[in-house]
Amino acid sequence: MTTHSNPSANDRLREEFNRWAAEGRGEGMEEEHLPITLPVLDRMTLAPDDNVLDIGCGAGWLARLLAERVPEGRVVGVDVSDEMIRRSRRRLAATENVMFVLGAADEIPWDANFFTKAISIESAYYWPNPPRGLREIARVLREGGSAWILINYYRDNPYCRQWSENFRIPVNFHSAEEWAAMFRGAGFTGIAHEFICDPTPAERFSSRWFHSLEELRAFRQFGALLVHGTKSTA
Repeated sequence: MTTHSNPSANDRLREEFNRWAAEGRGEGMEEEHLPITLPVLDRMTLAPDDNVLDIGCGAGWLARLLAERVPEGRVVGVDVSDEMIRRSRRRLAATENVMFVLGAADEIPWDANFFTKAISIESAYYWPNPPRGLREIARVLREGGSAWILINYYRDNPYCRQWSENFRIPVNFHSAEEWAAMFRGAGFTGIAHEFICDPTPAERFSSRWFHSLEELRAFRQFGALLVHGTKSTA
């Protein structure tokens, strides 16, 4: 899919996720995404003193989990939605090693070479310009730092193709190999991808996203796409 013009696209993105925040949908993301997120956190092998960037942090549920795993480090959550950022700050006000800043993936408001790990859960297909977003992530990572992108909307999974009819804003629909190519273009090495199965029992389904319970089960079995890579030390 063609990338979008950044200023207007980020404005539309902010409006959409401010609406999500007002509807309380940010707080519900933890229950929905935790089963596919925990395996990613295990694979990241976080050290207690890691500095971690959470891109598209929403209401802060992932930042809280990360903060528990890096007690001697720092977690910075970035989101394009100012309302999500306000809610995150309120919810985690007592967590000393977390902070939240307003910003977009294609212009991360942080100094270069700071973070040791970066993660984005169910956000990257909303980025107006994914190649630029990955270059920005590489910029703020230290040499040898790693980036981890997890998404449920990607071309290889046939059970999410009909979602395009339900998005209110433009999104990107890429294959695993296309995401890997964007990682390479941003200067990452050791790039790999895998599919993370969602073990949650499927007992009901939303007619907005799926046509049947069987389709939901197949979607979860196929799994979310995880792509990761390391910033070159050269």
